[in-house]
Amino acid sequence: MRPVQEPTLLLGQDPLTLESIAQVARGYRSVRPGQDSIAAMNRSRAVVDAIVAGGARAPAVYGVNTGFGALAEVRISPDQIVALQQNLVRSHCVGVGDDLEEPQTRAMMLLRAAVLSRGQSGARAEVCEFLCEMLEHRIHPCIPRRGSVGASGDLAPLAHLALGMIGEGPVRFRGERMVGAKAMEKVGLVPLQLEAKEGLTLLNGTQHMTAVGSLGLHDAITTCLTADIAGAMSLEALQGTVRAFDSRVVGARAQPGQQTVAARLRGLLDDSEIAASHHGCGKVQDPYSLRCMPQVHGATYDVLQSCRKVLEQEANSTTDNPLVFPDDDLPFGGELISGGNFHGQPVAHALDFAAIGVAELANISERRIEQLVNPALSSGLPPFLTRDSGLNSGFMIAQVTAAALVSENKVYCHPASVDSIPSSAGREDHVSMGAHAALKFARVQEAVRTVLAIELMAAAQGIDLRAPHKPGRKLRAAHALIRERVDFLERDRVLYEDFATVKSLIDDGSLIEAVFGYQA
Repeated sequence: MRPVQEPTLLLGQDPLTLESIAQVARGYRSVRPGQDSIAAMNRSRAVVDAIVAGGARAPAVYGVNTGFGALAEVRISPDQIVALQQNLVRSHCVGVGDDLEEPQTRAMMLLRAAVLSRGQSGARAEVCEFLCEMLEHRIHPCIPRRGSVGASGDLAPLAHLALGMIGEGPVRFRGERMVGAKAMEKVGLVPLQLEAKEGLTLLNGTQHMTAVGSLGLHDAITTCLTADIAGAMSLEALQGTVRAFDSRVVGARAQPGQQTVAARLRGLLDDSEIAASHHGCGKVQDPYSLRCMPQVHGATYDVLQSCRKVLEQEANSTTDNPLVFPDDDLPFGGELISGGNFHGQPVAHALDFAAIGVAELANISERRIEQLVNPALSSGLPPFLTRDSGLNSGFMIAQVTAAALVSENKVYCHPASVDSIPSSAGREDHVSMGAHAALKFARVQEAVRTVLAIELMAAAQGIDLRAPHKPGRKLRAAHALIRERVDFLERDRVLYEDFATVKSLIDDGSLIEAVFGYQA
């Protein structure tokens, strides 16, 4: 579901959150620098201009009047400084693979503009404003998703972003791929002309990994809510009990995530006719995949909250190099200091952990699917959830697909951040692999949502087979939404399209809105 248009996001004034990043990335919110940030950018730019004007008298400043990486000691003459920035952008456009999706690209553009707006990068205010104009006109540079090792920043992806800004690189505009200069001409923009330090400023930073990771984390909150809905529906279909989610039980353990999830499950299972129908049945305990949902889902929820803190801190940081510190008492009006804020290690660790946490939602979901389809475990449901089993296979192979995706996720959950490889003739001798962590997190989450879609279908089938008794009110809303789009499985049919249909209800927020009454 598409959220309403939000008020303009003012860079340098409004803090960036996962929600505001997603709003800009998905086109629901415009963005521009605030007045205070324009003043800060102008002040730091004056320091860079003074150093450039100083010529041979000025100190050697990395990327302003020197080469890059292993060529940092090579001094560049004043008349070559603009060419230096253009050459940097062109030489670093070495990304490979499919382009980032449009929201990921927009998030990158936003985060890069946000860095500039803090007034420590030394770029002209016009550069930040130009990125905001491109976002407004929906001119999106084509950015290959692979080629970053996550230190010195996401160099290759950001170089492709900058190449689009100067009009030389390909962009997406109104559904077409074209050269950036052509798209800009259509909306009355002139390609950006880079000046001293600005090429380096656009390339240094963690905006690729942070953009992809921030959108992934934002969506992972919806994935958690979906797992709770799917698990509650499965519990109803399997005639499980809500007693394990008693507030006294979960309150005896000081883990906030499990308490949050248990409260949510109690709300989902409230007013259940199915539960009333098997009251006093003699069952003592449900299997772990049902009984331990607060503990497992809650642990994932806590992981994501921890990772949110890291990603939002990163989104509100200055991550390029060198940084400008204006000071009227110093020569040239301030100084530039080289450092390592571009190193993506904090983001890499967080996104590796996020992938592991989200993957666990699919692990336990697949076990609930097994409970539903296995006649030895399903509390009287027909084998594989089909009335005429034998002639029909029902959900037999749907469980196999879920198992395949769960096992594939185990491969992708190997931490990217434990790896490093030296580059730039050994100058950049330790890197984070944060971009790898972000990309695989996105891939893991896609698989998790497919597994949850399969569970939702299987659980809805199980609930139908418990008729005339109905689940709790909120779960009836989830069941009704699924049945609007996917029919009861009376006899065998092709199911892969149904998986995609139910997954779309997760992706577009329809399921969350139907159950909880708000847009995700």
